Amino acid sequence: MQKKTVGQRLCLYDSTELETIVHRMARQAAALLPPQSALVGILRRGEPLARLLQQQLAQLTGQAALPLYGLKVKRYADDLSLLHTQTALTESPELAALDLSTTTLLVVDDVLYEGHSLLRTCAYLSRLGAQRVRTAVLVDRCVCTQPVHADIVGVRLQIAPGDIIECNVPPYEQAFRIEVLRHGG
Repeated sequence: MQKKTVGQRLCLYDSTELETIVHRMARQAAALLPPQSALVGILRRGEPLARLLQQQLAQLTGQAALPLYGLKVKRYADDLSLLHTQTALTESPELAALDLSTTTLLVVDDVLYEGHSLLRTCAYLSRLGAQRVRTAVLVDRCVCTQPVHADIVGVRLQIAPGDIIECNVPPYEQAFRIEVLRHGG
């Protein structure tokens, strides 16, 4: 019987540090987005991150909060095990009902790993008629294999391939923080 090794968990950024990072991301978004824009948060953790950006943008610009739409997209489990060979996307009736030809969209996700989720999301939004799609991620692992990139990046983390970045984002976790789970050898 093979013994399972226990990994080491390290906090890389706590909630105070992340508040500063999200504020910087919102400043970048404010410079990048025209008034007719909307946010698309990839469920699960991209949606509450998009809500944080939405609040920060409203404070920075003094304008009404941008509309926010959640979109369910999934390829990997939180432990990076493959869940779907093709990235699963649940179509959004709310997004499909919009005229996206004149709206700039900012897609928000927690971690950019290989890029499958962002690629699938951008392709879907393009099929719905979106002409301008921007992307924002809290963490870019710098190992993207797909032809996508993040226009706005909170932090870039280059870690060992087997290590896992965990973005703890309320309401899914109690504390807002970024951790790395290093597997024991």
